[in-house]
Amino acid sequence: MTGKVGGIVLLIFTLSAIFAPVFATHDPNVGDTLERLQSPSTSNFFGTDQLGRDIYSRVVYGGRYTLGASLAVVSLSAAIAVVVAVVSGYFGGKVDLVIQRLVDAWLAFPALILLIALISLVGPSMTNIIIVLSIAVAAPMSRILRSSVMVVREAAYIESARVVGAGSVRIMLLHVFPQIIPLVLILASVQLGAVVLVLAALGFLGFGIPPPTPEWGSMLSGRARDFMYSAWWLAMFPGLAITISVLSLNLFFDSVRDVIDPRLRNTGSM
Repeated sequence: MTGKVGGIVLLIFTLSAIFAPVFATHDPNVGDTLERLQSPSTSNFFGTDQLGRDIYSRVVYGGRYTLGASLAVVSLSAAIAVVVAVVSGYFGGKVDLVIQRLVDAWLAFPALILLIALISLVGPSMTNIIIVLSIAVAAPMSRILRSSVMVVREAAYIESARVVGAGSVRIMLLHVFPQIIPLVLILASVQLGAVVLVLAALGFLGFGIPPPTPEWGSMLSGRARDFMYSAWWLAMFPGLAITISVLSLNLFFDSVRDVIDPRLRNTGSM
């Protein structure tokens, strides 16, 4: 039941992001100084910000950037993690040793500090944020996938493929990779909600998608923080969008995970 609720809410967020021009009532980047800091009303459902921009429209459009960027990050990080894990786990030996030491070195740094440093170095554009965050998410994901690959490579059918002359690339693509697809989907779904929070955190700290792009985290940063104590709606609605979207993602993908691997169902219940 909770999975269905999460799925419905997630569908609403997705449709509103895709069809933002239909659902939005104002241009998200155009403000009216005469309407600045107006409380929620029938003309501005979520009120206006310090520049007179409609917060409801900015929240609707913000879903495009926050959810879209999160999906891009998870997809790219999953692809990177699969390549690293399959190569490392299948070949083993010195190849595995070198790759895993590089992964260890990456994981040794505090994730958020490393992200901020790298984004400061390359610049806070959407493309750069997606690439940097994808690499960060891929590192721990590859470690888990590698363990699964090392189990699969010892299977009898892998040895049979080697005996009949199948090359390493063919074995990895046709015999190893298909066996870890369920685990990849589970890990990706788990990471999606976390990536939304990380993107929002980067935006709040001023290292996210640059303004005036209406990204949920960036709506809570900058000059907006100076007005939040007197205009509660500035923080309330973007914050609710982040909270509800992450909750719906977790509820929905928990159900998806149970379908992909029924052995995980009710593992957290007594």
